[in-house]
Amino acid sequence: MTRVTPVRNGDVSFWWNQLGQPAPRPTLPGSTRADVVIVGAGYTGLWTAYYLKKAAPQLRIVVLEARFAGFGASGRNGGWLTNSITGGRDQYLKHHGRPAVENFQAAMNDTVDEVIRVAAAESIDAGIVKGGEFTVAYDAPQQHRLEAAARAEQTWAHTDVEVLSRAQAQNRINVAGMTGGMWHPHCARINPAELVAGLARKVVSLGVELYENTPVSEIAANQAVTEHGTVDAAFVVRATEGFTATLKGLHRTWLPMNSSLIATEPLDASVWEKIGWSGRETLGDMAHAYMYAQRTSDDRIAIGGRGVPYRFGSKTDTDGQTPQATIDALRAILVRFFPATKDAGIDHAWSGVLGVPRDWAATVGLDPQTGLAWAGGYVGTGVATTNLAGRTLTDLILGRSSSLTELPWVNHRVRQWEPEPLRWLAVTALYRAYSLADRTELTGRRTTSPLARVADVVSGRGH
Repeated sequence: MTRVTPVRNGDVSFWWNQLGQPAPRPTLPGSTRADVVIVGAGYTGLWTAYYLKKAAPQLRIVVLEARFAGFGASGRNGGWLTNSITGGRDQYLKHHGRPAVENFQAAMNDTVDEVIRVAAAESIDAGIVKGGEFTVAYDAPQQHRLEAAARAEQTWAHTDVEVLSRAQAQNRINVAGMTGGMWHPHCARINPAELVAGLARKVVSLGVELYENTPVSEIAANQAVTEHGTVDAAFVVRATEGFTATLKGLHRTWLPMNSSLIATEPLDASVWEKIGWSGRETLGDMAHAYMYAQRTSDDRIAIGGRGVPYRFGSKTDTDGQTPQATIDALRAILVRFFPATKDAGIDHAWSGVLGVPRDWAATVGLDPQTGLAWAGGYVGTGVATTNLAGRTLTDLILGRSSSLTELPWVNHRVRQWEPEPLRWLAVTALYRAYSLADRTELTGRRTTSPLARVADVVSGRGH
């Protein structure tokens, strides 16, 4: 019998509920002046504060956060510390050339290890296990896409992708009905809230001023405006990711895409014996509306997917509240992948938003004329990329030319999203097309659905 207990819905995230939300830090006490003001206390803002303060301890750095450090995607994500270049490598080839793109990939590989290094050095226990990233296919079109993706990956330096037969893949994680898999070593499972909470504690101990419950309404040249006062600074860092649309004049910059997760109760040893997963790899698939999962430190499965992809007017959720239909859909994926979980209870469901640029490519940059700096648009690959962003922003703000400031995503610009209602209609239609394509493939179609190909082109994901 399936255990019937209420699912904790929202409450920010399972990770925060498990860890316990920190005591509130002070709000901004009034207008002030700083050397650097950072808007947003997620991974991007905190990594930037960390590296800046380490490199230039004399700087007065102020971080402003609307709720509490790690309230957004940094405390809600699936816990994939992976080496993905957001939006793919191919988009940079034309203007930057192959060596620059391969340097970018090498930097992302190094970033995974840098996060692990800092967590150890600063005694941040975030449940990190570097088991690699494991991707499976479970129907013919997915298998074709997996093999094509692996071949493409293997033409690049620093990717280290291995193709696995069905039997080899099952020996890692026994996903029911899968046809094959691929794996690379440059990924670690983490507990995201533990990492962001540890970072927040560390930057405060270094002398960074972190003010919570202080939403910023507007960012202007050398200035961040709040209802509690204005912070003037030589540099203003926008680190607001999926909440960027709430800032004056930035409503169409990045689209806040919704992603949702569920976490099971801790699973019995007998269930894990059927599933395997002893390497703690992160797990994904080749569906168009893909899933992502991890085996947590306390032996649960946390599994996520798109759910309701976008809310009209770029609205965000209320503390992670998740529709029941999304919870049911994620549970169905869980049981399809792992029939041994059919009687497992679901302890928690939550959602969060991530920032999506119009070309699906993350960016980091600085305008020296206005002092405005930014990083984000990670499209769900930000756990590692935020660290690279923080180190790159540190070099840009300090005026240091480095291998990081030469990477092809630096100062990358992209057009804005369409206005409403076009934005809502387009995104809703795209994900319906992806979901329909997945259903037709799962029920017997032998090749990738043309619906998905059209959706890729229209969305900007097709190159």
